[in-house]
Amino acid sequence: MKIEIKSDEDLDQYVICHKCHTLHQEVTIEDGSKALCSHCSSVLYHRDDHLLDKGLALSITGFIFFILANSFPLIKVDIMGQEQVITILSMIMRLIESEYYIVALFVTYLVFIFPLMIFMIYIVLFLLLKIGKGEEITKDLMILLSKILPWNMSDIFLISILVSLVKLMSMLEIHMGISFWTLAVFVMIDLYMTRSIHLGELWKLKKIIYKES
Repeated sequence: MKIEIKSDEDLDQYVICHKCHTLHQEVTIEDGSKALCSHCSSVLYHRDDHLLDKGLALSITGFIFFILANSFPLIKVDIMGQEQVITILSMIMRLIESEYYIVALFVTYLVFIFPLMIFMIYIVLFLLLKIGKGEEITKDLMILLSKILPWNMSDIFLISILVSLVKLMSMLEIHMGISFWTLAVFVMIDLYMTRSIHLGELWKLKKIIYKES
């Protein structure tokens, strides 16, 4: 079947499955429901009438936990009676001091800069959509967000910490710091937002909001 698309408005009526790339015409669904791919049954999109309020609340909460995760000790290690405190930033500084510049650069961007940028963009984006202002800014923010989202490695970082702790616990006395637990909460919020808030849904919502205004 040949589909003729003449404008952006025509293009917005269709959605492509991210797994099998089957093209579907978008249909209206009820609040709290989801549309599935007719070929592979993957979720195409959701409908949540409270998406902006939920997204803004999660973004602010995640941002707060991210700041806390980088402000307090991650773990405390007792080595022969001497206690050493490790934070995320001190970890990066030690990599630089050890001349592991490339590793330090990757850790800085993947664990600190990109996650911070993502949640700051989410906060600004949801605020602009709520007040119905800054159409061009929201467009640019969504494009930027789509480019840096795949580079957020906070969950991988947390898993690597857990693996290291399991190996070291038999040799050293280790205490979890405040940052470890706040980082764990941040990662859970991050994963939940990634799975429940899709850029395609925000893009459709943007079209509706600025068309009405």
